[in-house]
Amino acid sequence: MKMLALALLMALTPAPAAPELVALGDSYAAGTGAGDEASDACRQSPHAHPRLWARRNGASLVPAACSGADTVAVAKQAERITPSATLVTITAGGNDAGFTDVMTTCTISGDDECVQRTGTAERFIRDELPGRLDALYEAVRDRTSAKVVVLGYPRLFSFESWCLMSGAKRQAVNRAADLMADVTGARARAAGFRFVDVRKAFDGHGACADEPWVNGLVLVPVERSYHPNRAGHESGYLPELTAATS
Repeated sequence: MKMLALALLMALTPAPAAPELVALGDSYAAGTGAGDEASDACRQSPHAHPRLWARRNGASLVPAACSGADTVAVAKQAERITPSATLVTITAGGNDAGFTDVMTTCTISGDDECVQRTGTAERFIRDELPGRLDALYEAVRDRTSAKVVVLGYPRLFSFESWCLMSGAKRQAVNRAADLMADVTGARARAAGFRFVDVRKAFDGHGACADEPWVNGLVLVPVERSYHPNRAGHESGYLPELTAATS
């Protein structure tokens, strides 16, 4: 009788729900640069780290991230968070700070112009980005009580080999990336979210490294330029996200 009762109890007990990941953010979350991107405006890749994490963990995925999204657009993406969400990931802020324009300037102009444009981005990151991130994180928390992990950006450049970018340009861009990580981490923690700083994971694997995990200048399609490649998502972002959710 005890065995029968146990069997009936097990039959009536619902199976635990599968995890659901909602991936919010910009091109770094969408996987632009990792290859095999969709042809639409969002440029999502099947090799993006949220998709890799979902496959590894048997999770369903709501892929809301979109290339070009700023914090306002990512807050709009948060409307796709469902009651079933168990994990939300966010990567955002680079487009607000104008990093596409920074990289364009640093690619086609001289050292002084690059340093000047990077300095403008740094002032924005210090003065205006914190409020924008706070508004985004509040919009996310208003939608869910699920665990939220904010993933940062890597330093874009290494110094191991010859590079199209001069040393001065690389130093300026990496300095801005450091400031972005510091500000993003502080605001994420203030919101009660987990911040994943990927800079250490990518050290030695930036653009111009012997084994780069970040694309350098890519002419076709140009959107892949200065974004993590497939190895960057598999060996850089994914292990850090896995550690943060274990």
